[in-house]
Parts: sequence; C-alpha cells; structure tokens
Amino acid sequence: MASSDSDAPRPVIGLPTYCERTRFGHWDVDSAVLPRTYVDTTARAGGIPVLLPPTGTARAELVARLDGLVLTGGADLDPARYRAAPHPATRTRPDRDESEFGLFELARDAGLPVLAICRGLQLVNVALGGTLLQHLPDVLGHRDHSHTPGVFGVTTVATLPGSRVAAIAGPEVRAHCHHHQAIDTLAPDLIASAHAADGTIEAVEARTGPFLVGVQWHPEENATDQRLMRALVEQAARYGRERNR
Repeated sequence: MASSDSDAPRPVIGLPTYCERTRFGHWDVDSAVLPRTYVDTTARAGGIPVLLPPTGTARAELVARLDGLVLTGGADLDPARYRAAPHPATRTRPDRDESEFGLFELARDAGLPVLAICRGLQLVNVALGGTLLQHLPDVLGHRDHSHTPGVFGVTTVATLPGSRVAAIAGPEVRAHCHHHQAIDTLAPDLIASAHAADGTIEAVEARTGPFLVGVQWHPEENATDQRLMRALVEQAARYGRERNR
C-alpha cells in the first residue's frame, strides 16, 4: 500500500535562539530563548522546529541533522564584520554572531535551504560580502521601519517581478517590520527582490544555487500568511528526501 504525503517524514528546521535573562515561575535565570511565533509558524507550515542555542563555533554534525534553516531576528551584527565603526544605536550580540555566521557557512556548503528573517537577512548579506546601514532614521529621516519599540509596524513592500520572492508572496506584501538597520551595499551573489516605498531593500534571494531567501520583515508575525515558511519547508522536505536516497 502506497504511503500518503501525510505519512512522509516532516523536515527538521533549525531555529537559532539568543541568550536572555528570563523570568518564569520561581526562576530568574539566563535562558536560550526565541519568540514562540517562530516555532508555531514552522510547525503550521509542516516542519519540525528545533531550537539552536548560540554555543560557540557551529559544527557540521549539527547541520547534517537538519533539513532546513531559519536565520531568526534579533540584535545587530558587529559592524567590524563589514569593516565599519559602530553607530551609537548599534547593539550587538557577539555570541550569536560567532555561532550563526558559522552555521550559515556550513548550511550553504551542505546545500541546505535557508530562510533568513530580519537580522538573518543582514547576516546573509554581510557573510556574502555586503554592508549595512546602521541606523535608518539617519539616512531616511523617518522611523517608519521601527516606529514603536516592541511593536511591529506594517510596511507595504513591492516585490521584483520574476523573482522567487514574487512567486512565493505575490507582487505586494503587507510586511510586519521592526528594524532600524538595512542593507547598504548588496552582496554580489544576491538579488534585491523586494523594496519598501522609500527604497529600502526588504527582500533578497540567491542568484544561483540552493534555496536562499531573506526578508527584512517578520513573516512569523502574520499568522494568516504561511507562504514564505511553507516554501522553506517544501524545499527542506525535498532536500531531506534527496539526502536520504
């Protein structure tokens, strides 16, 4: 009897976390955490979410156990990685940088499908040779991309016709955004596949090679739109099947 699609193994999706002081129950302790929306979105899209703490140098044996990777949002990257001095508004997490730059390099070497979100998009651009604008209000003269601390604003994003992002998300996206940095110089191996009305690059994708899509917005914050995460999970399932032949 042939098995149905529902019987097929679900792909394992890695989600990097970050270390924060966390209070729960009687405890006030350092914890490796990630907003639950990432976990829920991954599970709804058909993946098995696995949280990855920032434990130093990434290892190939970890990547070998994954079918896909989501580079999650969070703090700013160390500007030294793109040969810049830090802006007063830049806030970094060196432990995440060390772990996730290595994780991305190993994932690309292995051909792992990658969806990069907010900080993740910026990491991909820097890892591939691009640079960042460290504080958008200085450049744009407004704070529309991070208007209220702790609140996601909605930005209308136009996608590039014929791009992978357009094929997944359509010609226009009502994007949930909260970022004060963005791409300045685009890495040579990437295509800018979506922009905000003010010209800010809001999505990128790889010119060639395995699935690599980065978005400056937070698709996990829109529970009614699973398209980007579903696209990653579909690619991850295909990757898993081909690896296990």
